[in-house]
Amino acid sequence: MNAYLRSVIENVKAKHADEPEFVQTVEEVFTSLEPVVEKHPEYEKADLLSRMVEPERTFTFRVTWMADDGTWHTNTGYRCQFNGAIGPYKGGLRFQKDVNLSIVKFLAFEQTFKNSLTGLPIGSGKGGSDFDPTGKSDGEIMRFCQSFMTALHRYIGPDIDVPAGDMGVGTREISYLFGQYRRLRGAWENGVLTGKDFASGGSLVRPQATGYGAVYYLENVLKHEGEQIAGKTIACAGFGNVTWGICKKATELGAKVVTLSGPDGYVYDPDGVATPEKIDYLVEMRASGRNRVQDYADKFGVVFYPGEKPWGVKVDICMPSAMQNDVHLEQAKQIAANGVKYYIEVANMPTTNDALAFLMAQPGVIVAPSKAVNAGGVATSALEMVQNSERLVWTEDEVDQRLHQIMNNIYQASVDAAAEYGLGYNLVAGANIAGFQRVADAMMAQGIF
Repeated sequence: MNAYLRSVIENVKAKHADEPEFVQTVEEVFTSLEPVVEKHPEYEKADLLSRMVEPERTFTFRVTWMADDGTWHTNTGYRCQFNGAIGPYKGGLRFQKDVNLSIVKFLAFEQTFKNSLTGLPIGSGKGGSDFDPTGKSDGEIMRFCQSFMTALHRYIGPDIDVPAGDMGVGTREISYLFGQYRRLRGAWENGVLTGKDFASGGSLVRPQATGYGAVYYLENVLKHEGEQIAGKTIACAGFGNVTWGICKKATELGAKVVTLSGPDGYVYDPDGVATPEKIDYLVEMRASGRNRVQDYADKFGVVFYPGEKPWGVKVDICMPSAMQNDVHLEQAKQIAANGVKYYIEVANMPTTNDALAFLMAQPGVIVAPSKAVNAGGVATSALEMVQNSERLVWTEDEVDQRLHQIMNNIYQASVDAAAEYGLGYNLVAGANIAGFQRVADAMMAQGIF
């Protein structure tokens, strides 16, 4: 490895030893950049990579809220405004009990390259809280969101930082957050948040955009191999907006998703999550707050595997779509043993580095990285920002067409970047290089600060 790259990675490992997710992501991205750094000695001269791994601003704040029984609770809020070289900070808020600084930082770092790949003028950020919405009432969630925004509002704005939703934060939560922001600001700055309800300036297609975009990216991969999506079986994880979107679009194109998962285990539906009743039930499951995938098995009479992950199921395509580090080396070996040809990451960093390296080394296995595959969500968020700034409302077809084109462009940019540096058909390296290059060029142009 290039000596400069190695030194930066080793410094990150030493400095951030207590932030394993962040270290893992830096190592995965920077390992791909050796030919780029070799070609651009000016990056080492300006010590660009050391600046790129440090967030521009990270802060925590107290969030105090009252439960329905009158008791008071205190959580920690986080926001990491990682890189603003190509636009205002942009990235989701995650409400989940295991949220911590390492998770927020790795998500924000990954977001830098994902947002760059879209070709749109958006920087990177991420945030959230260790608040667990599971089992909370609507009133409790509203009060938490209002307290969270009271602390956050002075650090965000349409041209500063534009948060969105993530795990545990959907349209309801974003709308509560926007309502509190509007009260505090006394202005209709609806471009400050994306993923809002439609009446508040939200965009059509946004809830399902990440899933739709993942399927559009998959179509490009299949086309490269001379195949079509129709007739393919897909293993997914989770049952939230992302998996829901994959199910909707895959069904529309003639494929079927046969697994869903949750904290309690996974279900296998050989007929696929492929009818309006089944797909709509995912929305009901999310809204229930129970966070149990077994509910699907109970309703539709399919097999439930408690405490297990779905990666041993024999399918054509694996699309891990739930959370980080969901696929370890043991599961990667199962996937390869089952003859899966297409491993399409959808969740942020769903694969450990050793598992990802193993799958990429398997003959005939094509791996696509999450920073490219799941960029449809943030791309549609940026389209929402455009509509808000210009006081426009696009139809569902207009948004979907733009999303489809953006995903095609992301795929092609990844292919072209890998080819430019003699790496062949390497979608992982190509996405890292293409995302990095645009941010690097902007940072170099703006001077060292």
